[in-house]
Amino acid sequence: MKYYIILFLKGMGMGVANVIPGVSGGTIALITEIYEDLITSLKSFDRNAFKLFFSLKIKEFFKYTNFYFLASVFLGSIVSVFTIASLFEYLFSEYPILIWAFFFGLILASIIFVGKRVENWNMQSILALIFGTIVAFSLSLATPATENSNLLFVFICGIIGISGMMLPGLSGSYILILLGNYKLLMVTAITELNIPLLTTFFLGSIFGLMCFSHLLSWILKEYKNATLALLTGFILGSLKIIWPWKKITESLIIDGNEKVISYNIILPSTLDSDTISAIVFALVGFIIVYFLEDFSKRIS
Repeated sequence: MKYYIILFLKGMGMGVANVIPGVSGGTIALITEIYEDLITSLKSFDRNAFKLFFSLKIKEFFKYTNFYFLASVFLGSIVSVFTIASLFEYLFSEYPILIWAFFFGLILASIIFVGKRVENWNMQSILALIFGTIVAFSLSLATPATENSNLLFVFICGIIGISGMMLPGLSGSYILILLGNYKLLMVTAITELNIPLLTTFFLGSIFGLMCFSHLLSWILKEYKNATLALLTGFILGSLKIIWPWKKITESLIIDGNEKVISYNIILPSTLDSDTISAIVFALVGFIIVYFLEDFSKRIS
């Protein structure tokens, strides 16, 4: 029972992270050392799993898919979205610099600890790190596309969006903004209950989840060091989005909420109480990752 409670809490951390723009639940999964198990469990939803389910062999289905692991993690994520994540949304709107600083410290520490898991920093790992950093950093500079309701494109949005959510350092919602379909799929389609759009997006997400989890699982098994280095690069490249002090240069108002598209990074002009508070929050985020790392080692 203790094991599943811990998984539930880790899932809550993932749910909170998915609410913050530019932060991925995959990053929290990687920090708390459940990422590989999560990908492997998602990969298990294959033909054999559906065969067991439709044959009503529920016990075998649960065991084959590591169901209780997934249920604990996703239940934690869902609960946090409706509880703690709502609090973070409020804090983010009222105290943006402090919350950005907290997550900046958290993500900065995760780069160090995830990088430590690369057992062999050879040329392949270094190139993977550089490539991942460039990809994530380039996304922060990209210009959003125009809205496109073509069902094939919506299906592709589902694939890419869910894949982004599974990768540490990449935000699925931010990717949907870049594809031009965030408002269409996450606001308009839901409020208007547009069944064709929602169904197509959902099917694309499921397809992407199943295919991408298989691909990630295989890559982690065959090229673990390079993959961890690549994921470290994704997290490193996302630091630009999370930098606490910035000036918004372009944004979109979606359903009454501002979605930042581009901004200029700035440095605090004075070392006043607000700046000191932000630095403290960044240190708190950094220390939390340190204790999470230590705690994961103790219970493993």
